[in-house]
This record gives sequence, structure tokens and C-alpha cells, in this order.
Amino acid sequence: MAALGEAMPEIHGGTAELKPVEALSLWHDVVLQSVRNDGPDLSSRQLAIMFTVYLDAPPHTVRGLAAALGVSKPAITRALDTLGSLDLLKRSRDEADRRNVLVQRTVKGSLFIEEFADLIIRSSRGLVA
Repeated sequence: MAALGEAMPEIHGGTAELKPVEALSLWHDVVLQSVRNDGPDLSSRQLAIMFTVYLDAPPHTVRGLAAALGVSKPAITRALDTLGSLDLLKRSRDEADRRNVLVQRTVKGSLFIEEFADLIIRSSRGLVA
């Protein structure tokens, strides 16, 4: 990670060309700030589910998330239990096909994702205090 006043990685076509150590340093900064924040301490699987639901167009189902992430439906269900208890996502029965469980966004989850994105941006600029 470039310190304040140091040059940031060169940008080509809108994407930064990070060296492996820079990428790891950025992720370290993001995770460290996330742990220090007052918000929930989510696992990598839980974050992957959040990113998928909030970045990819709905609808989202337990079955679809399991396939997209390459994990079992019970693993998705366990993660959703936690995310639901934190009000970051919610589940409901698909009225069109009662076999499906829909995974839906919440206001609190949207705010969490927005704040997490801001944290990444600040970290990438070396502005995290």
C-alpha cells in the first residue's frame, strides 16, 4: 500500500495494476479497518454471499447462491442464518415456486455494503486513519 504522499499503482484502462504485495496490503488494511469498526465481523463466506446478493441482479435463491459460490446449500443456509439475524439479508418463500427460498436485500445490508465499499476506497487511497 502506498503511504500518503507516495505514488499509487499505475492505472491502465480504469483498473489498477497492483503488485501482489500491494494487493495483500490493501486487503490487510480493509480487513483490519473492518475488524476495528463497530459493525459485524463477517466470515469470508458471509461476505461473498453479501457481495453476490448486492452486486448481482436479483432474484437470488439458496440453490443459486450455493451454485455460484461452489458450496453446499446447508453452508449457505448457515451463513444466511447469521446474516438474517443481523438484518443484513432476509429470506422468504418464492410464491411462484414454493420450493425456492428467495434471498433479499435489506436497508441495513445496503448500508453495510455501501460503508464497506467506502472503506475499500479509503484504504486504496491510503486515507484510513
